[in-house]
Amino acid sequence: MTARSPVPAPPPASAAVSGFSRRRLLGAGLAGAGTLLAAGSLSGCASPAAASGSSALSVWDLFQGGDGLLMDDMIKAVSEEGRGFDVDRTILDWGPSYYTKLAMSAAGGRASDVAVLHLSRLAGYAPGGLLDPFDLDTLAEFGVTEKDFTAAVWARTQHDGTVYAIPLDVHPFIVFYDKDTADKAGLLDSSGELASMGSPEAMLDAGKALAEASGHAGIVFGHVNDTAQNWRLFCALYAQTGAAFTLPDGGPPEMDVDAAIRVVSFLQQLFDGRTNPNNLDYYAGLTMFSSGRGGMAMLGEWELPTLKKAGFPLGAAPFPQVFGRPAVYADSHSFVLPHQDDPDPARRREAHRYVAEMVKQSLTWASAGHIPAYQPVLAKPEYAALKPQSSYADAGKVAVLDPPNWFTGAASSFQIRMCQPLQSALLGDTTAEKAVRQMVREADTLLKQPNPVA
Repeated sequence: MTARSPVPAPPPASAAVSGFSRRRLLGAGLAGAGTLLAAGSLSGCASPAAASGSSALSVWDLFQGGDGLLMDDMIKAVSEEGRGFDVDRTILDWGPSYYTKLAMSAAGGRASDVAVLHLSRLAGYAPGGLLDPFDLDTLAEFGVTEKDFTAAVWARTQHDGTVYAIPLDVHPFIVFYDKDTADKAGLLDSSGELASMGSPEAMLDAGKALAEASGHAGIVFGHVNDTAQNWRLFCALYAQTGAAFTLPDGGPPEMDVDAAIRVVSFLQQLFDGRTNPNNLDYYAGLTMFSSGRGGMAMLGEWELPTLKKAGFPLGAAPFPQVFGRPAVYADSHSFVLPHQDDPDPARRREAHRYVAEMVKQSLTWASAGHIPAYQPVLAKPEYAALKPQSSYADAGKVAVLDPPNWFTGAASSFQIRMCQPLQSALLGDTTAEKAVRQMVREADTLLKQPNPVA
């Protein structure tokens, strides 16, 4: 996985095996889910435990690099406490290949006991019977209930009123800033944190003030040829207008075109190519900010470990409110129960216990920048002491995910199609109105395609 997403690069070979569980790193070099599901044969999709005859709890995830090692630490913690777990962990390549493999195994009914799913992808899995629902009474026995999560995130765990996912984290698109530069620009409040913006004009003025204070760029945003960055930025600001973007099956998409044009026009003003550059790719933007040539950067919180090494006083905040209401684009790594044709009741109960114990370990997960979704962890003094993580924890309360449909979510063609016209607008190659009209057409084209797993 590239730095564009919240999963770092693969770990060194020496980290590939842990002492507490079987840990396998698999490359799933697979194409689109529709192609594979249409191929027919699912005989190779037996669960890892079933295939090996092991009694270990089989879990699938996509965490490599630093996140992968933190996941190891969390599994080790729950494996050593009291009635510990024997865990058979399989790590697959991030991206469409992961979701294809997950769909294949679930369609065969012999999937892993637990898997990780981006919450934004739930609408492509739960309606087609690829996931089994959680028993909330069983989870409650292990200390995890609905009240332990924010309403914004919990609402997206459900399909037709049934819960299919338990969130581990919220990973939002936020702003990082150089505290010294922001202070010099007059943008910090009395507590030394980023002051609220409140309007497009205030954000534009902030960019100018940061540019003057830094002697370089004001606000840095890398987006060229990226598959998600423009969408994350647009989605947050569009939600702040109070407008809805819905994708009813069969179409047409429902978007407030005037609100969308207002957002894109603002972005064209913000990234004018002078005060704030408009032509950076992801890595150029990250490098520019981390080398001190920009006062603020719009990035995912998953870049925190990298930016902490930059050598300047790093601040972070939820994405600023520019329009009428607060909203922050986010996603959530969540635990799901891939469909099994005949799950063993005792094993399924252990899967519930495992999920409950893992979300309670999310203080470890927070060290990489992710916001724990389990609110009792956020209430701990140890979390409040994490800086700058605790500065943007409120982003989870106003999290906005992709509009639900089978083709949306992390690593989806929807995000790619939305990014292309937005990129053209920011580069000055098209107008805001033409970009928005193209976004609507792209969404309509996707809505007319049949769901391959329906």
